[in-house]
Amino acid sequence: MTRPPRRIAALASALLFALPVHAGEVTVFAAASLKTALDQIAAGWQAETGNTTVISYGGTPQLANQIEAGAPADIFVSAAVNWMDVLDQAGLLVPGSRRDLLGNTLVLVAHGAAEPVAIGPGFDLAGLLGGEKLAMALVDSVPAGVYGKGALENLGVWASVEGQVAQSDNVRAALALVATGEAPYGIVYGSDAVAEAGVTVVGTFPADSHPPIIYPAALIAGPDKPQAAALLDYLSSDAARAVFTAQGFAVLP
Repeated sequence: MTRPPRRIAALASALLFALPVHAGEVTVFAAASLKTALDQIAAGWQAETGNTTVISYGGTPQLANQIEAGAPADIFVSAAVNWMDVLDQAGLLVPGSRRDLLGNTLVLVAHGAAEPVAIGPGFDLAGLLGGEKLAMALVDSVPAGVYGKGALENLGVWASVEGQVAQSDNVRAALALVATGEAPYGIVYGSDAVAEAGVTVVGTFPADSHPPIIYPAALIAGPDKPQAAALLDYLSSDAARAVFTAQGFAVLP
């Protein structure tokens, strides 16, 4: 093969170095309750680095099942430890990348303005509903719904309201039912209430009425992608922590 003339080779080299470095794209699968905060954090990271993010939000079990089925995610942020355990046990996480990122609270929200409610053993949630619906995420699979059902069972009121629960695919969908007035009350995360002006927090469930709400995050195994590792680290940066805190999350050490 003949070599190109030196002048042409030099010009080609100059053009190569003049081209912008192609920014990386990172695909994130994240629990729906993270949307407001994570959209803001991703925008900041993109502005700083030139990289881009594609974020798929949904119910944690649906996202975990999609990753198990081979969906091309680079990072998973779960709203419950057990679903991250499922992927860990399947060998789908990058070793050493998993970390507990955030905590949250569980609250009772009402459509519009409403009076505070004392949430404790045997509180009269059925009377509060007055025959109308209680919005919750899927109570047997989606973390917010599982936490909510468990809290109501522990407080001894689940049996009295079970028939009035309107279940949604994820917690943000349950929040929307309350915000639009389709359900007068709902059980969501404290961070969801911060993100929605159309609801009022009327009470917070006792921390000992449900397991600790923890959001683990990890890299998904696959081709090495430095941008994904950088974004995962950025989620623990001061800038990201400030956004999470402002949106009602508890940032874990």
